[in-house]
Amino acid sequence: MDEKTCVLRVRGLEKSFDGDPVLRGIDLDVYQGDVISVIGPSGSGKSTLIRCIDFLEEPDRGSVILDGTDYADPSVSLKLLHEKVGMVFQSFNLFANRTVLENCTLPLTTVKRLDRKTARAIALENLEKVGMASFQHRDASGLSGGQRQRVAIARALCMEPQLMLFDEPTSALDPEMVGEVLEVVKSLAQKGTTMIVVSHEMAFVRSISTRVLFLDKGVIEEEAQPQKLFTEPRSERVREFLSRYMI
Repeated sequence: MDEKTCVLRVRGLEKSFDGDPVLRGIDLDVYQGDVISVIGPSGSGKSTLIRCIDFLEEPDRGSVILDGTDYADPSVSLKLLHEKVGMVFQSFNLFANRTVLENCTLPLTTVKRLDRKTARAIALENLEKVGMASFQHRDASGLSGGQRQRVAIARALCMEPQLMLFDEPTSALDPEMVGEVLEVVKSLAQKGTTMIVVSHEMAFVRSISTRVLFLDKGVIEEEAQPQKLFTEPRSERVREFLSRYMI
């Protein structure tokens, strides 16, 4: 069997806010088909990690290498990175006054410069994947939170990213809507989509992940396959954290 391709290599990633270190030298390799979940207490640097990978926050130090290009190099344009990495936020970030279809076609026509017919076909294909094709003509403002998050996932998929980043995709949802979004993410994982997921849904993390990272105070305290981390954590800090969850 061929060795898996390394999609992303992060080395020595550091980030501080107002002199307060949030990431303290993170090293991470992500391989094709990996589903890496990032867990840990509030303020441990989870969201900052994936925001630095997508350069929504600029790292202070370190390398973020995708396809052999280090996007932390100031001379390198971030445009290509944003085409190759899809980001799904806590707060959906949809255009409320545009339709579901328009939200998905807009990046295709403006960033990828595709014609409208091609963009529409790609958008409908991805809306179908998340169960939202029948809502294509509805304004985003008229959707439930779970529906909006599914559209946001479809929009990211439209760009055919090599890597998907999810920043606590269910944290802004009412409890009854959480399941529908988690099912969409799970189906993408089963299809081999490479992704990094920040989540506090422990049962979900355990079921979809190929690897789990436990972040604490800006460092990776422990990294293991889910079965190992959840049943035999090496770190006392991880044991203490997991003891709060009935899984």
